[in-house]
Amino acid sequence: MAPEQAKGRPVDRRADVSAFGVVLFEMLTGQRVFAGEDVSDTLANVLKTDPAWERLPADVPARIRQVLRSCLQRDAKQRLGDMQSVRLALEGAFETAALPATPTTTASSRGRLPWIAALAVAAALIAALAVPALRYLRLTPPPEVRLEITTPATDAPLQFALSPDGRSLVFVASGDGPSRLWLRPLDQTEARPLAGTEGAIYPFWSPDSRSIGFSTITALSRLDLAGGTPQVLANLVGVPTDGSWNADGTILYTREAASPLWRISAAGGEPTAVTRLERPGQTAHRYPQFLLDGRHFLFFELGTPATGGIYLASLDGGAPTRLTAADSAGAFLPPDRVLFVQAGTLVSRRLDLVGRALAGEPVTLADRVGVDSLGRGGFAASGTGLVAYRVGGDAARQLTWVDRTGKAVGVAGEPDASAPAYPELSPDGRRVAMRRPVQGNIDIWLRDLLGGGMTRLTFDAAVESVPVWSPDGTRIAFNSNRTGAYNLYTKASNGSGAEARLVDSPNNVIPQDWSRDGRWLLYYELHPTTGRDLWVVDMTSPDLTPRVVANTPAHEALAQFSPDGRWVAYQTNESGRFEVVVQPFPDAGGKWHVSAAGGVAPRWRADGQELYFLAPDATMMAVPVTAAGASLAAGMPVSLFPSRIRGGGSVATDRPQYDVARDGRFLINQPVADATAAPITLILNWQGGLSAREK
Repeated sequence: MAPEQAKGRPVDRRADVSAFGVVLFEMLTGQRVFAGEDVSDTLANVLKTDPAWERLPADVPARIRQVLRSCLQRDAKQRLGDMQSVRLALEGAFETAALPATPTTTASSRGRLPWIAALAVAAALIAALAVPALRYLRLTPPPEVRLEITTPATDAPLQFALSPDGRSLVFVASGDGPSRLWLRPLDQTEARPLAGTEGAIYPFWSPDSRSIGFSTITALSRLDLAGGTPQVLANLVGVPTDGSWNADGTILYTREAASPLWRISAAGGEPTAVTRLERPGQTAHRYPQFLLDGRHFLFFELGTPATGGIYLASLDGGAPTRLTAADSAGAFLPPDRVLFVQAGTLVSRRLDLVGRALAGEPVTLADRVGVDSLGRGGFAASGTGLVAYRVGGDAARQLTWVDRTGKAVGVAGEPDASAPAYPELSPDGRRVAMRRPVQGNIDIWLRDLLGGGMTRLTFDAAVESVPVWSPDGTRIAFNSNRTGAYNLYTKASNGSGAEARLVDSPNNVIPQDWSRDGRWLLYYELHPTTGRDLWVVDMTSPDLTPRVVANTPAHEALAQFSPDGRWVAYQTNESGRFEVVVQPFPDAGGKWHVSAAGGVAPRWRADGQELYFLAPDATMMAVPVTAAGASLAAGMPVSLFPSRIRGGGSVATDRPQYDVARDGRFLINQPVADATAAPITLILNWQGGLSAREK
């Protein structure tokens, strides 16, 4: 008898799930789950006593244990929704537990016989209970309820995840401190920050809801909620990533900007690739999500309109299947629904796993649900059927003029909700170039700082990003993935003429700076083994042969020439964290450290006598520098002001989110000061995925 039955309350199909869990537990252990001297004692144990999980045979697979725990949850909302969900969750478990073809008489084989036989009977029970029966249990489902959860201040409103057991919500917020993860148990009224997660984004849960995975710019990590510090599982190539964790202890994740999905053990170890980027226009595979069987998974492909969208794949191999074009990645809602955003609307469609296709018409859950420029949607689902979403996208950005004291002294244009990035002032200071997504297409846009207004510079259906001005202001270098990997192009800044391709590399390349004499274009290449490496191409050379500037096993990026062209400042993590260094150019003859306690995103003052960079807490720092021949002397870094750049000193991968004008003002890409993220809405008892007959 399910706990709700014991209380005399209305029941539904989840009572079947509870009954199945009791039968399976007793078959595996040979003992009653809720034993009592009489009916009253038994009912009391049903309501108050947890099963003795230690009685399960030691070699019962983890997936079966997880499903059994879900079936025996006292709270019906915490259980799998029906026997079809149980069947999907246990799909393949019986085959992996099968006896060997040739009988043996070893002790281990004899020990397995009882529970393997129990599983065989359980398979028959699932088949029987999955048939519409016991119609007296199929009463009117509980009404749908929507609740709102207000979070502390955040500039990453789309970064949240529901625990599989539906009991907790984790999200990214800053409040009065650094941006980090916060945990909100849903049976409590307050959230608390999680120590050691500063700079963390893209949280995801372990299948038992006891640990949280997350990433930073450099690492994929896990935090066990029972205590301890985060454990690094894998290094990332400068791109924080979402992940998914199955009951067998496998985590899927993306480890670099243009990357397939990789798998790694939840205990750490050597990662291996699971998918491949093979077709033209493919940019990356992101946002994996395991299905109930722990083998199949969804992922989101960034690419052209013809290739991008939600895909279905399997750990067992085979070519992924494109399920649908979509504005966002998909989330799996048991037993068989896929949630995704299309044209600003959060919708649900049924997943036909056998036919590897989405079936039926989309069912709407909510409107105006946010999606970021990389396809991360502002919604989540738990294994219990709970859904969460947030109206609105990432916080609007404002190009703000700031003086040396941190005082805002002007703005450049109106607040922009399209997540513009990487502002670059033209040499004459009259225009600013930036990357700007509009209707899912990322292009280079120019803002006129004198007359106002915006103009679009690039129009290809692929991604164009990271603009860098030529020293005379007549051309702009940028990168694009229109032929596969991101390569370098230039285009006239007035929009005329054809675009010229500069560097043809199998790896992604990102422009960094153009020397004032016009000769050298500085860029970094994302190499699969050595990470980010700095290179230059001689723009006066007919063959445009690249030349290395810094090439080590560490990451070297966000580089800028000194005004006289004799030095290159950049960030490197060769010490274990990112610091700012300066080295001579064109011939490397040493390296001088500029930052002392972490730093990223350096920029030179116009006269070359001072360097700016961001500290780990996003404070703008300044360092006096003096060059004497082939040597350089750097003074002590001093704090100037809080930059309020999203991610600050923990997320800096392609280009800085600020520039420095010749008059010493800073142009900073900041979240709008008074922008408040909407609450996170929880949907309980959503019935939109059921047919009229099922309801």
